[in-house]
Amino acid sequence: MSIVVTGATGQLGRLIVASLLDRGVPADEIVAVGRDVDRLAGLAERGVVTQRADYDDAESLQAAFAGAEKLMFVSGSEVGRRLVQHGNVVTAAKAAGVGLVVYTSIAKADTSSLVLAAEHKATEQLILDSGLPHVFLRNSWYLENYTAQLPTYLRHGVAGAAGDGRVSAATRADFAEAAAIVLTTEGHTNRVYELGGAPFTMTELAAEVSRQSGNTVSYLDLPVDKLAELLVATGVPEGYAAVLADGDRGLAQGELAVGDDLAKLLGRTPTTLAEAIRAAL
Repeated sequence: MSIVVTGATGQLGRLIVASLLDRGVPADEIVAVGRDVDRLAGLAERGVVTQRADYDDAESLQAAFAGAEKLMFVSGSEVGRRLVQHGNVVTAAKAAGVGLVVYTSIAKADTSSLVLAAEHKATEQLILDSGLPHVFLRNSWYLENYTAQLPTYLRHGVAGAAGDGRVSAATRADFAEAAAIVLTTEGHTNRVYELGGAPFTMTELAAEVSRQSGNTVSYLDLPVDKLAELLVATGVPEGYAAVLADGDRGLAQGELAVGDDLAKLLGRTPTTLAEAIRAAL
């Protein structure tokens, strides 16, 4: 059996490879793919097959997917370019006769109004149109999106445009483990999983940071446009600031709150917000 993991130089892709190894998949049956093979050296040292492939280079994808039974298709990171890039991946997977494509999508991709969801929805349609057996892993936000900002929260508080909306964030490691389970167990073909942890509001996030740090941290709710302006003022590029602010708009409308598919796949409770903050402080 050969499992190809794209985006293996990224944080999620690397964790998926590690989870596959932890689940007993022989290293020589995993092909870790990325644009910079040097960044895959650590995996190569563990016996994982590494190969260069670029979402913009159709020939490199075809070579990487040759003989693959399963493809772990980690979505690209270049917003605005992903549909063309993802089309190259789907075309190469179809040509290689891949038996199963597992794609990392976004929560509620088929109905979401988030700017970030459009390319995911279109990619899901490309996969459906290809006729390839597939699994859609619709991941909500990463808990690391929040724990990485703990120093800022402690200095300035939590600011957003999420209102009382709840987000089912989970750790990258939990999303990666779920992907590895889907790749190594039966009964998932043509399924859609809405993945996330226990939902929380930004007010609850601020309260948990306060509780664990001993400092008073509050949540400031802003209009979407004002949040974008604040982000730009802190150095975030204007286009990216607009995408982040739009994410909070969707969060406020419930577009990032999902059910318990992740817990069911893992067979345990996903890492909680409190646990993630404790580990990061």
